[in-house]
Amino acid sequence: MFNSIKSILLALCLGSISFLSACSTVAPEPTATATLTQPPTATFTPLATITFTPSPTPIPAPERAAYTLNTTIDYDAHTVTVDETILYPNHTGERLNALVLAVEPNLWAGGFNLSSLAIDGTPLTTYSLTDQRLEIALAAFLQPEQVVTLQLQYTLTLPFAEQADPNDSRPRIYGYTKSQLNLTNWYPFVVPYLNGAWVLHDPWYYGEHLVYDAADYTVNLKFADPASAPIVAASGFPEPQADFTRYTITAARAFALSMSRDFQVSSTQVGDVTLSSYYSPLSEVGGKAALKASAEALQVYSQRYGPYTHKTLAIVMGDFNDGMEYSAFFYLSRDFYGGLYDGTPANYLTFVAAHETSHQWWFEQVGNDQAQQPWLDETLATYSERVYYEALYPDLLSWWWTYRIDYYHPQGFTDIPIYDGQGFRPYTNAAYFQGAHFLEALRGRIGDEAFFAFIQDYLAQGRGKIVSADDFFRILKTHTSTDYSDLVRQYFQNIYQ
Repeated sequence: MFNSIKSILLALCLGSISFLSACSTVAPEPTATATLTQPPTATFTPLATITFTPSPTPIPAPERAAYTLNTTIDYDAHTVTVDETILYPNHTGERLNALVLAVEPNLWAGGFNLSSLAIDGTPLTTYSLTDQRLEIALAAFLQPEQVVTLQLQYTLTLPFAEQADPNDSRPRIYGYTKSQLNLTNWYPFVVPYLNGAWVLHDPWYYGEHLVYDAADYTVNLKFADPASAPIVAASGFPEPQADFTRYTITAARAFALSMSRDFQVSSTQVGDVTLSSYYSPLSEVGGKAALKASAEALQVYSQRYGPYTHKTLAIVMGDFNDGMEYSAFFYLSRDFYGGLYDGTPANYLTFVAAHETSHQWWFEQVGNDQAQQPWLDETLATYSERVYYEALYPDLLSWWWTYRIDYYHPQGFTDIPIYDGQGFRPYTNAAYFQGAHFLEALRGRIGDEAFFAFIQDYLAQGRGKIVSADDFFRILKTHTSTDYSDLVRQYFQNIYQ
């Protein structure tokens, strides 16, 4: 993703930023060891106590967790009611005595009201909710390959995204603006369990702190006032029903929604993939250019890396100066559509569209710890811009290196965590731009054939997983016998063997 600098409110952030990635700032209202006392308030049917009869033959655990979100949005009141069911298979290899969920809306005071919680049909009244962390103790160990069902009902009261502190390090995405409503990281989800621990990092001034397992999503969406419903951009494939729309997507990291009554939409087809660009009425030229660049990038990356894995891709003009990737969905900064766009491929709209499109490979298909090892997706996404220009506009490659990469005189180690970046610019210089230089030097050292064979194998082995730097270099070793250890020492503070 691509960020811009502002400061943070109370050192918490959600959302994204204008040039590469994103977080937004909020004032958390921690709650601990809460007890439910009020009845369910969601508009969908309240939870009922369910009696489960053990099956004589255990049902195999599904490959991934499955989320079903029955969602009603009051667009004008800026509220969302959700009846959520999570089918969670324990693929950790360990028995679990608790589950940990990320609940980002709880970082806003009064933003998250949990009215009902149940496990396998049994209502719970006690849990621990502190800032973004919801921890649920289990009555019995969840054994490896067993499945548990969580049921939650809650209401979201959305923040006004334009009411950020003027010193914010990045604009806010989650919430609503004067013309747009955005739901990002809006539902509780079970965080990954890796190396014996639940992975839920603290928000930071820049970069992304959340880590996602791949999961399957079904979002049943309706509006409190269907007659004035907005136009919706979503991560999933839409299937209109009688009084709602069902969106589905499989093996996805994060389900996002954006909606506006002002959206104009242009679409195109690349094979069996439908790409749609959503933009304001005054930004038709930029909206169609973003669609063109994204469609081109999707074709280039499908050929160079491997196939795109979803049926749709939504490109959304954010009513803020932010860019951010989600599953089959990404935002581009509104500034890219206006004065910064000159009608040619030599501009921010084009190379950031190529960057964000590539996150459908490096983030979506191959996941990573975005807080501790952000370079694994951002370095590859930045270098993918070079792959895009190389394939389609080779005469602009020199311009791209000069204007995009070297303009800020990048330095520093590529493998810094977001918390060690010492500011937005030093962080992006290292994780994005130094990383691009590393990949260019590596490619020159081992040759194109070995380089792209490695990239394709890295995608194949990492698809659907959360990889580490050790995985990156382990796979690289199998594709070349050329010594590149000096490059690792030059660009990385940790020497990966």
